[in-house]
Amino acid sequence: MFDYQKNQRFTATIANGLEDEGARELTELGATDIQTGYRIIHFSASLYNLMKITVMNRLCSRILAPLAHFPCLSEEDLYNYAFSNIIWDKLISPDNTFSIFANVHNSNITHSRYAALKLKDAIADCFRNEYGQRPSVERDNPDIEISLNIINNQAVISLDAGHGSLHKRGYRIRSVDAPLKENLAAALVRISGWDGSTPLYDPFCGSGTILAEAGLMYCRMPPSSLNSDWGFKYLPDFDKNDWAKMQTEIRSNIRPLPEKLIFGSDIASTAVRITEENLSYLPFAEEIVVKRQDYVDKNIEHAFIICNPPYGVRLNEIEEVKDLLQRFGDFLKHQCQGSTAWILVGDKDFVPFIGLKPSRRIIIYNGDIECRFVEIKVRDYITKPVSRKEH
Repeated sequence: MFDYQKNQRFTATIANGLEDEGARELTELGATDIQTGYRIIHFSASLYNLMKITVMNRLCSRILAPLAHFPCLSEEDLYNYAFSNIIWDKLISPDNTFSIFANVHNSNITHSRYAALKLKDAIADCFRNEYGQRPSVERDNPDIEISLNIINNQAVISLDAGHGSLHKRGYRIRSVDAPLKENLAAALVRISGWDGSTPLYDPFCGSGTILAEAGLMYCRMPPSSLNSDWGFKYLPDFDKNDWAKMQTEIRSNIRPLPEKLIFGSDIASTAVRITEENLSYLPFAEEIVVKRQDYVDKNIEHAFIICNPPYGVRLNEIEEVKDLLQRFGDFLKHQCQGSTAWILVGDKDFVPFIGLKPSRRIIIYNGDIECRFVEIKVRDYITKPVSRKEH
């Protein structure tokens, strides 16, 4: 019996800083007994709810079903336990393909690739001994992904209940420089509190990720609805009838996107073309308006504005970014009456250049960049401008 079958405990990985919001989302999807740590969430769930969590969560990177845990002081410990104590043919057949992603920290085994290689050897040798053939390793699109984590000389081997990293929704075929990951864009929309009662506008639409995630969220569509392969189908207690029931439940909850509820623009024609192409893979593409336009040419009243302006840190254009934020703050103050703006700023020291005092500041990590996601309620500044010197 695998670990997850003994205790119904599972693990989610998530971006730094999103642990609490991810825990709230998992609770909404049926998870219980939640414990958060650095970039990780442990939770309990029935297998039915595990499937729902894997398919419907928007913030997590991976959902893992633990198979075994054990002390691991050496590569021999890893090989021997994986060879002797895990019944691999309950998960994999010789005709399947698989891959291993490994992480090691503060342990005697110091190289994650070497750890992955030893686990791969143990799996292959198990099948050679039993069947005379072995499943193949496939890095790009395997049937099954196996997770190996060795931390403080304690190993955990898990099956990935998804099919690769869940941020890869399948619609973003092309992208601009330094795009937001899809699950981070979904986190921005969720944290903002946008509920579809007012229009949503992204004036720096880039690859269209915020627009796409807002549309998926409003329509209650699975974020990875373009993906059809799921790792949980290889769990020994997977129930096809439960899976069919869940798919019916999900489909019955989907709603259409109203026309012109979500719209975006970008000054770069390339970005607009990329956004339109990416959105074309989603069923509500025709309802999202995207234009090549400078945002200062628009009046955006009584709307939600969610955006990710250029950072400068990556693009090496810091002074230009400061000027852009100042210009954008003037736009908010004079042309966005009654609106709420949420802006992902790539450096906390850049926030004052907007010239408007945020009502909320939330630390968000975009990769290793510590950003500030700031809320500005524009109605507060119609008669009360704030100095750019105020922090």
